Amino acid sequence: MRPAAVLFDCDGVLADTEALHDRIAAEEISALGWEMTPAESARRFRGLSWDAMLPVIEARLGPGSVPPRFHHDLIARVVRALEEEAEPVPGALDAIAAITAHGIPVAVASNSTRAELATKLRRLGLADTFRGRAFGVDDVERPKPAPDMYRAAAAACGADPHACAVVEDSVAGARAGIAAGCRVLGFAHSTSAAALAAVGAEPFGAMAQLPALLGLTRVASR
Repeated sequence: MRPAAVLFDCDGVLADTEALHDRIAAEEISALGWEMTPAESARRFRGLSWDAMLPVIEARLGPGSVPPRFHHDLIARVVRALEEEAEPVPGALDAIAAITAHGIPVAVASNSTRAELATKLRRLGLADTFRGRAFGVDDVERPKPAPDMYRAAAAACGADPHACAVVEDSVAGARAGIAAGCRVLGFAHSTSAAALAAVGAEPFGAMAQLPALLGLTRVASR
């Protein structure tokens, strides 16, 4: 059961920031004329990159409805919020400490932009832990649910993807890990266990369970 490397998603797995993204996306999209709640934003867009949202918005509001600077300004607003609000998912830091204490390399693969991901890792105190092994949408040709990001993360750890474990909380991310050939553990925090299991992930409910699911016997404290 012990993996060659553990590859983490960020939002909802390491950083408890899904609600932040849902809120800001809903507000910005509503300002364009598509009234949207954070709950609807989560249902439609969670797990996708910002770029992937734009065609959906234009399909609803019409061509040219998204201003040229919308993407840039949205990301800038998110980064400002992350600098003040990003907090770790309960148990995530302890789980990472336990994994790295066993000498298992870790990487992070997120549909965030490079600026967003760097801000989250810095805020959580994980920048050094993932240095050289942090991948966002700027670093691969195709974002999740394509497998590119997890293949790149595995390569950065010097591991075969088929020997790696991915920790994900979204259906899109779980599909990316499965497509890369990894074992996927689905953190059923904001997505139901049934939805994660339906795409091939192994659902679990608390980060404190993660070391044991990976075949590790000791949890380091942090």
